[in-house]
Amino acid sequence: MTNIIETEFGTLISPSRVAKGSASSIVKKGAFYVFSLRISHDDIREYSFTDRQRAENMRKILISHLEYSIVKKVVNK
Repeated sequence: MTNIIETEFGTLISPSRVAKGSASSIVKKGAFYVFSLRISHDDIREYSFTDRQRAENMRKILISHLEYSIVKKVVNK
């Protein structure tokens, strides 16, 4: 899904870049690896894992889900 799409305001966006920009990097806090994902301006979700590899895999999956929802939201309008 690397296509550039046009929003209803005429702005061209790359959903993959927007989704990647909504996710923070993985940081170690105590015994956990933590990252957050901004779903909307008032919905920020924080995820924590005990294994860094699991955190990286889940971050990739959640970014792809967010990218899909961005595309679906723009196409439906």
